[in-house]
Amino acid sequence: MILNEKEITIPRNKEANQTFEYFSNKISDQLTQDKIPVRFVITRTDRDNYYCELGVLSDFGKYKIPPENHIFNFEKRYFEDVNQFNVVLLVPTGIGADVGGHSGDGGALARFIASACDNLITHPNVVNAADINELTENTLYVEGSVITRLMMGTIGLQKVRSNRIMLVIDDNSDAFFNEAAINSASAARAAMGLDLPLVVKMDDKMLMRSLYSSSGRAVGRIEYLEYLYEILKEHSSQYDAVALSSNIKVPENFHLDYFRDENGDMVNPWGGVEAMLTHAISLMFDVPSAHSPMAGSRKILNLDVGVVDPRKSAEAISTTYLHCILKGLHKSPRIINNPATHGNSGILTATDISCLVIPDRCVGLPTLAALEQGIPVIAVKENKNRMKNNLEELPFAPGKFFVVENYWEAVGVMNALKAGVAPESVRRPLAHTKVIDANYTHTTFTTQQQQIDKQETENKPYPMTASSSAK
Repeated sequence: MILNEKEITIPRNKEANQTFEYFSNKISDQLTQDKIPVRFVITRTDRDNYYCELGVLSDFGKYKIPPENHIFNFEKRYFEDVNQFNVVLLVPTGIGADVGGHSGDGGALARFIASACDNLITHPNVVNAADINELTENTLYVEGSVITRLMMGTIGLQKVRSNRIMLVIDDNSDAFFNEAAINSASAARAAMGLDLPLVVKMDDKMLMRSLYSSSGRAVGRIEYLEYLYEILKEHSSQYDAVALSSNIKVPENFHLDYFRDENGDMVNPWGGVEAMLTHAISLMFDVPSAHSPMAGSRKILNLDVGVVDPRKSAEAISTTYLHCILKGLHKSPRIINNPATHGNSGILTATDISCLVIPDRCVGLPTLAALEQGIPVIAVKENKNRMKNNLEELPFAPGKFFVVENYWEAVGVMNALKAGVAPESVRRPLAHTKVIDANYTHTTFTTQQQQIDKQETENKPYPMTASSSAK
């Protein structure tokens, strides 16, 4: 099995309803039946085209891929449950976001947003910081494609007390790295009470390569995915969530280049291919998953990177980068893909989502799903990134799209929505109330006032209705 990134161009059709259905049809036209999309993003929009990048799974042959997990499947929500205020916070992986685009440097942001809602739903890229993961108790740690399916209305999420976690690691030729991973797992068992029934070493390894797309996004290519598939299938009764630690091939100079990039222009090269892997696992097995890169050699591990950008510092001090994903997966919610159970108490679905918070200019399936579901979207300008879209061009309904300068303002808009206060009502100047004249041109009926005027002109008593005559 192969996971790869494909770049496609989709024309803008002003006469078409350009939501996910439009994009799904256009993508289906360009993919053969032996290829399945696992990740979709619009990186740039101009007057004529959408420039898209698509993670594609191919060569899966005999391996079963559940059709109901297709990322473009959609179920419309017909109401919003307002008993709680639940927020989805996304910082897409591999786009070089100023906040949340490095090593869990969105963790403080997640804690801030979580303080203003009942439940925060976010993904590993936001909070994974090597040995640090400061999730709050009301934060649901959910893999990115699962959040997409939640927003699309095809799955629900059920909170759990804990998960049984299986750790899958590359069998490194240097035993030091295997031992370090096992010690990390043991530390989580002893200090956190983690239920980790087994560690599986992969003798036959996947080949994971980090690459960059033409847009500057971190993407990648994964070969021999079937080796992991067989392990997950064989041990499926022994785990509820999967933690992965494997080597990612990057040019050796990337390690120093990334840490010594003073301007912060270099996009983290590892995250994009990790996201492709976990998207595929969720697609195939419906289990929570997360990945941490395993260092390829002691030379790389012992590089003298000096004092680095604080956003990258968590990676500069870790050996295995594993604890963050073990903590995240500990209580990652169960994926419920049986629509018959979605109305049950305790299962979060699209009807429970109150708003989506994203960096400005980002258009992926969660944004398109929010547009279609009537979920308010808050776009944050200060979180600059490599994407080049104008979200204001999308056909959001009035009161469903807000552009703010920073995350402080985002929380203000969230609180206004939660309170049922129109956000613009607390800003000044306050616009005049809009008044229009209604021009009725239908000739079959006249208004009651017109009938009264006619009766008065003819000096005749106005006929009583049945209710008035009864009085």
